[in-house]
Amino acid sequence: MKSSTSMGRRLGSFLMSIVTGALPSIIAILAGFLLGFIILLCVNPSQALAGIWMILKGGLTTGASGMGQVLYYTIPIMMTGLSVGFAFKTGLFNIGASGQFMMGAFAAIFAGIKWTFLPSGIHWIAAILAGMVAGAIWGMIPGILKALCNVNEVITCIMTNYIGMSLVNFLIKTIPGLYNGTTNKTVQVDSSAVIPKWGLTKLLPYNSLNAGIIIAIFFGILMYIILNKTTFGYELKACGYNKDASKYAGISAKRNIVLSMVIAGALAGIGGAMLYLSGSGLYYSVVDIVADEGFDGISIALLGMSHPIGIIFSSVFISHIQVGGFNLQLLKYDNEIIDIIIASIIYFSAFSLVFSNILSKLLKGRGGRSKNANAEPDTPIPAPNVAANLNDPVNAESTSDESKGGDDQ
Repeated sequence: MKSSTSMGRRLGSFLMSIVTGALPSIIAILAGFLLGFIILLCVNPSQALAGIWMILKGGLTTGASGMGQVLYYTIPIMMTGLSVGFAFKTGLFNIGASGQFMMGAFAAIFAGIKWTFLPSGIHWIAAILAGMVAGAIWGMIPGILKALCNVNEVITCIMTNYIGMSLVNFLIKTIPGLYNGTTNKTVQVDSSAVIPKWGLTKLLPYNSLNAGIIIAIFFGILMYIILNKTTFGYELKACGYNKDASKYAGISAKRNIVLSMVIAGALAGIGGAMLYLSGSGLYYSVVDIVADEGFDGISIALLGMSHPIGIIFSSVFISHIQVGGFNLQLLKYDNEIIDIIIASIIYFSAFSLVFSNILSKLLKGRGGRSKNANAEPDTPIPAPNVAANLNDPVNAESTSDESKGGDDQ
Protein backbone atom coordinates (compact mmCIF):
# COMPACT_ATOMS: atom_id res chain seq x y z
CA MET A 1 0.00 0.00 0.00
CA LYS A 2 2.80 2.38 0.92
CA SER A 3 4.73 1.54 -2.25
CA SER A 4 1.70 2.30 -4.45
CA THR A 5 1.17 5.59 -2.62
CA SER A 6 4.83 6.48 -3.10
CA MET A 7 4.64 5.62 -6.80
CA GLY A 8 1.54 7.76 -7.13
CA ARG A 9 3.27 10.70 -5.50
CA ARG A 10 6.32 10.32 -7.76
CA LEU A 11 4.11 10.15 -10.86
CA GLY A 12 2.20 13.21 -9.71
CA SER A 13 5.44 15.07 -9.07
CA PHE A 14 6.74 14.10 -12.51
CA LEU A 15 3.56 15.27 -14.25
CA MET A 16 3.62 18.49 -12.26
CA SER A 17 7.21 19.17 -13.34
CA ILE A 18 6.18 18.71 -16.99
CA VAL A 19 3.25 21.09 -16.56
CA THR A 20 5.29 23.76 -14.80
CA GLY A 21 8.06 23.39 -17.39
CA ALA A 22 6.03 23.39 -20.62
CA LEU A 23 2.89 25.38 -19.77
CA PRO A 24 4.62 28.77 -19.31
CA SER A 25 6.19 28.50 -22.76
CA ILE A 26 2.85 27.50 -24.29
CA ILE A 27 1.16 30.50 -22.65
CA ALA A 28 3.90 32.80 -23.96
CA ILE A 29 3.52 31.39 -27.48
CA LEU A 30 -0.27 31.85 -27.42
CA ALA A 31 0.13 35.41 -26.17
CA GLY A 32 2.57 36.13 -28.98
CA PHE A 33 0.18 34.73 -31.58
CA LEU A 34 -2.65 36.81 -30.13
CA LEU A 35 -0.56 39.95 -30.51
CA GLY A 36 0.36 38.94 -34.05
CA PHE A 37 -3.30 38.38 -34.90
CA ILE A 38 -4.19 41.85 -33.57
CA ILE A 39 -1.49 43.36 -35.81
CA LEU A 40 -2.88 41.50 -38.83
CA LEU A 41 -6.37 42.75 -38.01
CA CYS A 42 -5.17 46.32 -37.87
CA VAL A 43 -3.35 46.07 -41.22
CA ASN A 44 -5.79 43.96 -43.26
CA PRO A 45 -8.84 42.54 -41.40
CA SER A 46 -10.04 40.46 -44.35
CA GLN A 47 -6.81 38.42 -44.47
CA ALA A 48 -6.10 38.26 -40.73
CA LEU A 49 -7.38 34.71 -40.15
CA ALA A 50 -5.67 33.39 -43.26
CA GLY A 51 -2.46 35.17 -42.25
CA ILE A 52 -2.28 33.79 -38.72
CA TRP A 53 -3.09 30.32 -40.06
CA MET A 54 -0.24 30.61 -42.56
CA ILE A 55 2.18 31.48 -39.75
CA LEU A 56 0.94 28.49 -37.75
CA LYS A 57 1.41 26.18 -40.76
CA GLY A 58 4.97 27.45 -41.20
CA GLY A 59 7.05 25.11 -43.32
CA LEU A 60 4.14 22.69 -43.75
CA THR A 61 2.71 25.09 -46.35
CA THR A 62 5.12 23.68 -48.94
CA GLY A 63 5.32 20.14 -47.57
CA ALA A 64 8.57 18.23 -47.09
CA SER A 65 10.73 20.87 -48.77
CA GLY A 66 9.29 23.48 -46.41
CA MET A 67 10.23 21.39 -43.38
CA GLY A 68 13.72 21.03 -44.83
CA GLN A 69 13.85 24.81 -45.00
CA VAL A 70 12.74 25.00 -41.36
CA LEU A 71 15.53 22.67 -40.24
CA TYR A 72 18.10 24.60 -42.28
CA TYR A 73 17.15 27.88 -40.58
CA THR A 74 17.15 26.08 -37.23
CA ILE A 75 20.86 25.17 -37.28
CA PRO A 76 22.49 28.53 -36.33
CA ILE A 77 19.81 29.68 -33.88
CA MET A 78 19.79 26.32 -32.12
CA MET A 79 23.51 26.71 -31.44
CA THR A 80 23.18 30.30 -30.19
CA GLY A 81 20.19 29.22 -28.09
CA LEU A 82 22.30 26.47 -26.53
CA SER A 83 25.06 29.02 -25.95
CA VAL A 84 22.81 31.44 -24.09
CA GLY A 85 20.95 28.66 -22.28
CA PHE A 86 24.14 26.99 -21.07
CA ALA A 87 25.34 30.29 -19.61
CA PHE A 88 21.92 30.85 -18.00
CA LYS A 89 22.12 27.47 -16.30
CA THR A 90 25.46 28.43 -14.77
CA GLY A 91 24.24 31.82 -13.54
CA LEU A 92 25.66 33.95 -16.37
CA PHE A 93 23.97 36.06 -19.06
CA ASN A 94 25.81 35.50 -22.32
CA ILE A 95 24.47 38.39 -24.38
CA GLY A 96 27.71 38.18 -26.40
CA ALA A 97 26.59 35.21 -28.52
CA SER A 98 26.42 37.50 -31.58
CA GLY A 99 30.09 38.41 -31.34
CA GLN A 100 31.08 34.81 -30.71
CA PHE A 101 28.92 33.76 -33.65
CA MET A 102 30.66 36.23 -35.99
CA MET A 103 34.13 35.23 -34.80
CA GLY A 104 33.29 31.58 -35.38
CA ALA A 105 31.94 32.41 -38.83
CA PHE A 106 35.14 34.24 -39.77
CA ALA A 107 37.43 31.45 -38.55
CA ALA A 108 35.40 28.85 -40.44
CA ILE A 109 35.40 30.93 -43.64
CA PHE A 110 39.15 31.48 -43.35
CA ALA A 111 39.75 27.75 -42.86
CA GLY A 112 37.30 26.91 -45.64
CA ILE A 113 39.15 29.12 -48.12
CA LYS A 114 42.78 28.77 -47.04
CA TRP A 115 43.09 25.20 -45.72
CA THR A 116 42.61 23.50 -49.07
CA PHE A 117 45.57 21.21 -48.32
CA LEU A 118 43.28 19.15 -46.08
CA PRO A 119 41.41 16.12 -47.47
CA SER A 120 37.74 16.72 -48.28
CA GLY A 121 36.53 14.39 -45.52
CA ILE A 122 38.47 16.35 -42.90
CA HIS A 123 38.39 19.90 -44.27
CA TRP A 124 34.82 20.74 -43.21
CA ILE A 125 35.38 19.25 -39.75
CA ALA A 126 38.55 21.30 -39.32
CA ALA A 127 36.69 24.44 -40.40
CA ILE A 128 33.95 23.84 -37.82
CA LEU A 129 36.58 23.23 -35.15
CA ALA A 130 38.27 26.50 -36.13
CA GLY A 131 34.96 28.30 -35.62
CA MET A 132 34.51 26.57 -32.28
CA VAL A 133 37.95 27.66 -31.06
CA ALA A 134 37.42 31.26 -32.22
CA GLY A 135 34.07 31.46 -30.46
CA ALA A 136 35.52 29.94 -27.30
CA ILE A 137 38.35 32.49 -27.23
CA TRP A 138 35.90 35.36 -27.73
CA GLY A 139 33.67 34.00 -24.96
CA MET A 140 36.65 33.60 -22.65
CA ILE A 141 37.27 37.38 -22.58
CA PRO A 142 34.12 38.35 -20.62
CA GLY A 143 34.55 35.17 -18.56
CA ILE A 144 38.03 36.20 -17.39
CA LEU A 145 36.91 39.76 -16.65
CA LYS A 146 33.97 38.40 -14.64
CA ALA A 147 36.05 35.88 -12.71
CA LEU A 148 39.10 38.00 -11.94
CA CYS A 149 37.74 41.57 -11.85
CA ASN A 150 34.04 40.94 -11.10
CA VAL A 151 33.07 42.96 -14.21
CA ASN A 152 29.46 42.40 -15.18
CA GLU A 153 29.41 39.99 -18.13
CA VAL A 154 26.51 41.82 -19.80
CA ILE A 155 28.60 44.96 -20.27
CA THR A 156 31.67 43.14 -21.56
CA CYS A 157 29.59 40.93 -23.85
CA ILE A 158 27.92 43.94 -25.46
CA MET A 159 31.33 45.52 -26.04
CA THR A 160 32.82 42.33 -27.47
CA ASN A 161 29.86 42.07 -29.87
CA TYR A 162 30.76 45.33 -31.59
CA ILE A 163 34.50 44.80 -31.30
CA GLY A 164 34.08 41.37 -32.88
CA MET A 165 31.96 42.79 -35.71
CA SER A 166 34.54 45.45 -36.55
CA LEU A 167 37.47 43.06 -36.16
CA VAL A 168 35.91 40.49 -38.49
CA ASN A 169 35.16 43.14 -41.12
CA PHE A 170 38.73 44.42 -40.89
CA LEU A 171 40.28 40.96 -41.17
CA ILE A 172 38.13 39.97 -44.15
CA LYS A 173 39.19 43.09 -46.05
CA THR A 174 42.85 42.81 -45.00
CA ILE A 175 43.67 39.11 -45.50
CA PRO A 176 44.26 38.36 -49.19
CA GLY A 177 41.90 35.94 -50.89
CA LEU A 178 38.89 36.36 -48.57
CA TYR A 179 37.19 39.50 -49.85
CA ASN A 180 35.24 40.21 -53.03
CA GLY A 181 35.23 43.98 -53.38
CA THR A 182 32.58 43.94 -56.10
CA THR A 183 29.92 42.34 -53.91
CA ASN A 184 31.31 43.53 -50.55
CA LYS A 185 31.18 39.92 -49.38
CA THR A 186 33.53 37.02 -48.78
CA VAL A 187 34.31 34.61 -51.57
CA GLN A 188 32.92 31.08 -51.64
CA VAL A 189 34.58 28.51 -49.37
CA ASP A 190 36.20 25.52 -51.05
CA SER A 191 33.83 22.68 -51.91
CA SER A 192 35.75 20.33 -49.60
CA ALA A 193 34.81 22.59 -46.67
CA VAL A 194 31.07 22.38 -47.33
CA ILE A 195 29.16 20.36 -44.74
CA PRO A 196 27.90 17.11 -46.34
CA LYS A 197 24.19 16.34 -46.80
CA TRP A 198 24.23 12.81 -45.34
CA GLY A 199 21.15 11.97 -47.41
CA LEU A 200 18.89 14.48 -45.66
CA THR A 201 17.90 16.21 -48.91
CA LYS A 202 16.42 12.93 -50.14
CA LEU A 203 14.15 12.82 -47.10
CA LEU A 204 13.39 16.54 -47.05
CA PRO A 205 14.08 17.96 -50.54
CA TYR A 206 15.55 21.34 -49.66
CA ASN A 207 18.93 21.84 -51.32
CA SER A 208 20.55 23.84 -48.51
CA LEU A 209 19.74 21.31 -45.77
CA ASN A 210 22.85 19.52 -44.50
CA ALA A 211 24.21 17.45 -41.65
CA GLY A 212 24.52 20.59 -39.51
CA ILE A 213 21.07 19.91 -38.00
CA ILE A 214 22.24 16.51 -36.77
CA ILE A 215 25.41 18.07 -35.33
CA ALA A 216 23.37 20.78 -33.59
CA ILE A 217 21.02 18.23 -32.01
CA PHE A 218 24.05 16.22 -30.91
CA PHE A 219 25.44 19.24 -29.09
CA GLY A 220 22.06 19.84 -27.46
CA ILE A 221 22.03 16.30 -26.08
CA LEU A 222 25.67 16.64 -25.06
CA MET A 223 24.95 19.83 -23.10
CA TYR A 224 22.06 18.08 -21.33
CA ILE A 225 24.34 15.21 -20.30
CA ILE A 226 27.08 17.58 -19.12
CA LEU A 227 24.74 19.75 -17.07
CA ASN A 228 22.61 17.01 -15.52
CA LYS A 229 24.65 13.82 -15.51
CA THR A 230 28.20 14.88 -14.66
CA THR A 231 30.02 16.26 -11.63
CA PHE A 232 31.48 19.00 -13.82
CA GLY A 233 27.99 20.19 -14.78
CA TYR A 234 26.87 20.08 -11.15
CA GLU A 235 29.82 22.25 -10.18
CA LEU A 236 29.08 24.75 -12.95
CA LYS A 237 25.47 25.12 -11.83
CA ALA A 238 26.46 25.27 -8.18
CA CYS A 239 28.83 28.17 -8.86
CA GLY A 240 26.12 29.99 -10.74
CA TYR A 241 23.54 29.60 -8.01
CA ASN A 242 25.75 30.38 -5.01
CA LYS A 243 29.41 31.21 -5.55
CA ASP A 244 30.19 31.51 -1.82
CA ALA A 245 28.64 28.15 -0.95
CA SER A 246 30.49 26.53 -3.85
CA LYS A 247 33.77 28.00 -2.63
CA TYR A 248 33.06 26.61 0.85
CA ALA A 249 32.49 23.18 -0.74
CA GLY A 250 35.92 23.35 -2.41
CA ILE A 251 34.74 24.30 -5.92
CA SER A 252 36.77 26.89 -7.82
CA ALA A 253 34.21 29.53 -8.75
CA LYS A 254 36.61 31.58 -10.90
CA ARG A 255 37.68 28.58 -12.96
CA ASN A 256 34.11 27.51 -13.56
CA ILE A 257 32.97 31.01 -14.57
CA VAL A 258 35.67 31.11 -17.24
CA LEU A 259 34.92 27.56 -18.42
CA SER A 260 31.22 28.32 -18.63
CA MET A 261 31.79 31.30 -20.91
CA VAL A 262 34.33 29.35 -22.97
CA ILE A 263 31.79 26.57 -23.60
CA ALA A 264 29.04 29.10 -24.36
CA GLY A 265 31.32 30.91 -26.81
CA ALA A 266 32.31 27.64 -28.46
CA LEU A 267 28.67 26.72 -29.06
CA ALA A 268 27.91 30.10 -30.66
CA GLY A 269 31.09 29.84 -32.76
CA ILE A 270 30.00 26.46 -34.09
CA GLY A 271 26.68 28.01 -35.08
CA GLY A 272 28.43 30.70 -37.10
CA ALA A 273 30.71 28.12 -38.70
CA MET A 274 27.91 25.80 -39.78
CA LEU A 275 25.88 28.65 -41.30
CA TYR A 276 28.64 29.77 -43.66
CA LEU A 277 29.82 26.25 -44.47
CA SER A 278 26.42 25.21 -45.76
CA GLY A 279 27.43 25.67 -49.40
CA SER A 280 24.12 27.32 -50.26
CA GLY A 281 25.61 30.40 -51.91
CA LEU A 282 25.64 32.23 -48.59
CA TYR A 283 28.45 34.75 -48.15
CA TYR A 284 29.49 36.86 -45.17
CA SER A 285 28.54 40.49 -45.89
CA VAL A 286 31.00 43.12 -44.68
CA VAL A 287 28.52 45.48 -43.05
CA ASP A 288 28.34 47.18 -39.65
CA ILE A 289 25.51 45.00 -38.35
CA VAL A 290 25.73 42.62 -35.40
CA ALA A 291 24.48 39.10 -36.20
CA ASP A 292 20.78 38.67 -35.38
CA GLU A 293 21.28 34.98 -34.61
CA GLY A 294 22.89 35.80 -31.26
CA PHE A 295 19.89 37.82 -30.09
CA ASP A 296 17.47 35.19 -31.39
CA GLY A 297 19.34 32.75 -29.16
CA ILE A 298 18.25 34.73 -26.10
CA SER A 299 14.55 34.31 -26.96
CA ILE A 300 15.06 30.65 -27.81
CA ALA A 301 16.82 29.99 -24.51
CA LEU A 302 14.06 31.74 -22.56
CA LEU A 303 11.32 29.91 -24.46
CA GLY A 304 13.08 26.60 -23.82
CA MET A 305 13.52 27.51 -20.13
CA SER A 306 17.30 27.16 -20.66
CA HIS A 307 16.90 23.38 -20.84
CA PRO A 308 19.02 21.93 -23.68
CA ILE A 309 16.23 19.64 -24.89
CA GLY A 310 13.70 22.46 -24.59
CA ILE A 311 16.03 24.68 -26.63
CA ILE A 312 16.12 22.08 -29.42
CA PHE A 313 12.33 22.19 -29.73
CA SER A 314 11.99 25.94 -29.23
CA SER A 315 14.55 26.67 -31.96
CA VAL A 316 12.64 24.44 -34.40
CA PHE A 317 9.42 26.24 -33.46
CA ILE A 318 10.92 29.71 -33.96
CA SER A 319 12.29 28.66 -37.34
CA HIS A 320 8.89 27.19 -38.21
CA ILE A 321 7.01 30.45 -37.65
CA GLN A 322 9.75 32.42 -39.41
CA VAL A 323 9.20 30.34 -42.55
CA GLY A 324 5.45 30.86 -42.11
CA GLY A 325 6.11 34.59 -41.94
CA PHE A 326 7.97 34.46 -45.24
CA ASN A 327 4.89 32.85 -46.79
CA LEU A 328 2.72 35.79 -45.69
CA GLN A 329 3.93 37.57 -48.79
CA LEU A 330 1.49 35.36 -50.70
CA LEU A 331 -1.30 37.28 -48.96
CA LYS A 332 0.16 40.63 -50.08
CA TYR A 333 1.47 41.63 -46.65
CA ASP A 334 4.47 43.94 -46.70
CA ASN A 335 7.81 42.62 -45.50
CA GLU A 336 7.91 45.18 -42.69
CA ILE A 337 4.59 43.93 -41.29
CA ILE A 338 5.83 40.36 -41.47
CA ASP A 339 8.99 41.31 -39.54
CA ILE A 340 6.93 43.05 -36.85
CA ILE A 341 4.65 40.04 -36.39
CA ILE A 342 7.45 37.49 -36.23
CA ALA A 343 9.46 39.69 -33.86
CA SER A 344 6.39 40.08 -31.62
CA ILE A 345 5.88 36.34 -31.41
CA ILE A 346 9.57 35.62 -30.86
CA TYR A 347 10.24 38.26 -28.25
CA PHE A 348 6.97 37.72 -26.41
CA SER A 349 8.38 34.28 -25.67
CA ALA A 350 10.76 36.01 -23.27
CA PHE A 351 7.80 36.29 -20.88
CA SER A 352 7.78 32.51 -20.46
CA LEU A 353 9.99 32.93 -17.39
CA VAL A 354 7.49 35.40 -15.92
CA PHE A 355 4.64 32.97 -16.56
CA SER A 356 6.70 30.19 -14.99
CA ASN A 357 7.15 32.16 -11.77
CA ILE A 358 3.45 33.04 -11.58
CA LEU A 359 2.37 29.47 -12.30
CA SER A 360 4.77 27.93 -9.80
CA LYS A 361 3.59 30.29 -7.06
CA LEU A 362 -0.04 29.40 -7.77
CA LEU A 363 0.68 25.68 -7.79
CA LYS A 364 2.83 25.87 -4.67
CA GLY A 365 0.17 27.91 -2.89
CA ARG A 366 -2.53 25.37 -3.63
CA GLY A 367 -0.22 22.47 -2.81
CA GLY A 368 0.79 24.07 0.47
CA ARG A 369 -2.81 24.59 1.56
CA SER A 370 -3.81 21.03 0.70
CA LYS A 371 -0.81 19.60 2.56
CA ASN A 372 -1.49 21.70 5.64
CA ALA A 373 -5.12 20.62 5.64
CA ASN A 374 -4.34 16.90 5.42
CA ALA A 375 -1.05 16.72 7.31
CA GLU A 376 -0.82 14.68 10.48
CA PRO A 377 0.45 16.43 13.66
CA ASP A 378 3.50 14.24 14.03
CA THR A 379 4.50 14.17 10.34
CA PRO A 380 8.21 15.06 10.09
CA ILE A 381 9.28 17.78 7.70
CA PRO A 382 11.81 16.42 5.19
CA ALA A 383 15.15 18.15 4.75
CA PRO A 384 15.58 20.22 1.59
CA ASN A 385 17.13 18.42 -1.35
CA VAL A 386 19.99 20.59 -2.63
CA ALA A 387 20.51 18.50 -5.78
CA ALA A 388 16.82 18.84 -6.68
CA ASN A 389 16.98 22.57 -6.19
CA LEU A 390 19.83 22.79 -8.67
CA ASN A 391 17.67 21.16 -11.32
CA ASP A 392 14.60 23.28 -10.49
CA PRO A 393 14.72 26.53 -12.50
CA VAL A 394 12.35 28.27 -10.08
CA ASN A 395 14.30 27.39 -6.94
CA ALA A 396 17.51 28.03 -8.83
CA GLU A 397 16.41 31.50 -9.79
CA SER A 398 15.54 32.48 -6.22
CA THR A 399 18.82 31.07 -4.99
CA SER A 400 20.69 32.90 -7.73
CA ASP A 401 19.07 36.18 -6.79
CA GLU A 402 20.10 35.78 -3.17
CA SER A 403 23.67 34.87 -4.11
CA LYS A 404 23.93 37.78 -6.49
CA GLY A 405 22.89 40.09 -3.72
CA GLY A 406 25.73 38.73 -1.59
CA ASP A 407 28.28 38.92 -4.40
CA ASP A 408 27.61 42.55 -5.11
CA GLN A 409 28.65 43.57 -1.64
